[in-house]
Amino acid sequence: MNKLLNVSTSPHVRSSASTSSIMCDVLIAMAPAALFGIYQFGFRAFLIIVICVATAMLTEYIYEKAMKKPITIMDYSAAVTGLILALNMPAYIDLWIPALGSVFAILIVKQLYGGLGQNFMNPALAGRCFLLISFAGKMTQFFPDGVTGATPLAALKAGESVNLLDMFIGTIPGTIGETSVIALLIGAAYMLAKKVINWKIPFTYIATVAVFALIFGGHGFDMTYVAAQICGGGLIFGAFFMATDYVTSPITPNGQIIYGVCLGLLTGIFRIFGPSAEGVSYAIIFCNLLVPLIEKVTMPTPFGREAKK
Repeated sequence: MNKLLNVSTSPHVRSSASTSSIMCDVLIAMAPAALFGIYQFGFRAFLIIVICVATAMLTEYIYEKAMKKPITIMDYSAAVTGLILALNMPAYIDLWIPALGSVFAILIVKQLYGGLGQNFMNPALAGRCFLLISFAGKMTQFFPDGVTGATPLAALKAGESVNLLDMFIGTIPGTIGETSVIALLIGAAYMLAKKVINWKIPFTYIATVAVFALIFGGHGFDMTYVAAQICGGGLIFGAFFMATDYVTSPITPNGQIIYGVCLGLLTGIFRIFGPSAEGVSYAIIFCNLLVPLIEKVTMPTPFGREAKK
């Protein structure tokens, strides 16, 4: 009875989850895609993963040490940023380029804006977009001989046919972590089961891309074309692992639905009407900037307070 009458400050309901436990779950969820990437592309892929993760963590440590701030590398958020960036890299890129991307992601996008929880866009995707703009040719180099190969979506845009089974398994050109849909879905199922993410953003995002492709794709109700749009171009990777970033996605339930729809519309526009066959990275980065506005218009009115007219 004494415990029942004990008065304490809020919050009264606490979760056992912490930043480090959540980040560990994300790392575990990305492990199948990373392992398949290493299997598919060999030691070079492993080396890029190690370089990206190590550079991200070292950059965060050096900056926080120099600025006399608390050292936060053991929350594993820098490791997650490094791994996401690594899985967005082609396996045969010059090794200094992923390292540069990790430094940009951690130093410019994350730390200079105040660290974890203060960044206005996904650091890993910002790093990737920075590299895509700076080294467009090298970032689309998917073969060891330096040839710029066509991804399945590029082939689809050119009017060629694609093999859906290869796209699902992952035996296609692409970045280290985006090729195997089945490996990504295993990781996504793990995060959903652990309640690290919910279904609203990824499923709304994917469904919107599918509807957009049906209406504007120019292939009628060709479900093979729609399935290729879903399985290709890192959509699954982006929907479950990047669009759901806690810091840069809405916290309101309705806002998450709107966010997913915006992501799908922009991705569809970039892919079908733009010069590039991809578009996931730029769509997520752009929608990150819309999150404050989305949350403002979807924030529920507190109980007992009259809504503004």
